[in-house]
Amino acid sequence: MVLREYQIPLPISVEEYRIGQLYAVAEASKNETGGGEGIEIVKNEPYEADSDYAKTTGNEPGQYTHKIFHLASKVPFFVRMLAPEGALEVHEKAWNAYPYCVTKYSNPYMKESFHITILTWHKDGLPEENVNAHNLTQRELASRKIISIDIANNCEVPPGDYKENEDPSTFHSIKTGRGPLGKDWKNKDDYPIMTCYKLYDVEFVWWGLQGRVESAIMGGVERLLRNFHRQLFCWIDDWFGMTIDDIRKIEDDTKAELEDLRSQGEVRGMKVQK
Repeated sequence: MVLREYQIPLPISVEEYRIGQLYAVAEASKNETGGGEGIEIVKNEPYEADSDYAKTTGNEPGQYTHKIFHLASKVPFFVRMLAPEGALEVHEKAWNAYPYCVTKYSNPYMKESFHITILTWHKDGLPEENVNAHNLTQRELASRKIISIDIANNCEVPPGDYKENEDPSTFHSIKTGRGPLGKDWKNKDDYPIMTCYKLYDVEFVWWGLQGRVESAIMGGVERLLRNFHRQLFCWIDDWFGMTIDDIRKIEDDTKAELEDLRSQGEVRGMKVQK
């Protein structure tokens, strides 16, 4: 069992992040899809407070999504060698009752032997202003490991992931005037600041491989969160000012585009690092 809390401060407001996140998810999905791999959107629909879906998010209304990730080249080599054909897919089910979200990952082949549950809170201010954003028990706090991600500094981006136009330390937003983000960007009053708190509960039960695979998963999580949030900020001029209706239209268009992308071209996106 692995319990990790990733804390990601960002120079945007909680209200802005809702739009930016959904836009970035749609764009990143296209960047990760091609050559028979990538993301398939099964369902994307709103739910009401009195629905069964709402029970997952404390009876709050929200948006439910079900996606299938066709991975193959995006999992460690030793897993590809052991897993049977067709087993390299992960189902993502998400209940987005923003600013609180619940996301669950599973694999049909491994059933109860594999799960990832992510509880996410989006709150104004820096991490030191919300030391226990998830209201964890003392026992949970004792086992929790905090990983802080600064999208601009102390951020070791592998050469294969680095893109000059997605570097917050050099990017300047025309629409908002934010950036480049210097060493002390979190101490400035020039823009709003929020923090994304993502609590990961990971379990992979496979004799002889459990520790190794869980470590690989968590390494991939940090890389994914770092890259995604660097993109989200550097794409701000693309999504800033959009409404939720604009985003839903983009999501509908993206679903159809992903179907086409997955069946053609080459494998795209973030592959496993060697």
